[in-house]
Parts: sequence; structure tokens; C-alpha cells
Amino acid sequence: MSICRFTVSASRDIEDIIDQIADRQGFDAADRYLQKINAKCQSIANFPNMGRSRNELAPSLRSLPIDDYLIFYRAIDNGVEIIRVVSGYRDLEALFSEE
Repeated sequence: MSICRFTVSASRDIEDIIDQIADRQGFDAADRYLQKINAKCQSIANFPNMGRSRNELAPSLRSLPIDDYLIFYRAIDNGVEIIRVVSGYRDLEALFSEE
């Protein structure tokens, strides 16, 4: 099994998303969405080149959508590092210029 490592920023992003879903739709919906995110991240770890190259934002960065969000990641030895999980409607250039 491939490694799927999360940065502190990605962990906070996911926590915020799950909190928003829990507030709007309840804990069961939030738990289901967390499982969906984790499954997508494991798929990315198994096939790290399946996402879109995002070199315009940062070197070696890739992204893959999950509903209205984008999972940003980089390939690492034996897997991937999840960098951020953010709304696809955000100003991505501004987000990554801050980092």
C-alpha cells in the first residue's frame, strides 16, 4: 500500500470542510465525506500521476477534484503528500503565493 501523508495545512483544510458539513447536514454526512476524502487520497497515493499538473502554482504540484474541492499533492517516495484541500472557487494563485 502506498503512503498518503498530510501536511498540517491539508489537515486543517479537511477539518474545516468536515466541520462545515457537520453544521449543515449532520455528523453522519460529515463522516461519509471524510471517508470519501480519505478514499480519494488513497487512490491518488496508488496512482500519483492521474491528477492534473499544477506547475503554474508550485513545482511538482498536482491536483485532483473531489466535488467542489481540489486536492493538491506532490509525489513522494512510496506515495504522495497532500498539500492542501480547498474549494475550487478560491483564488488558487493567491493561495499558493502565500505558501
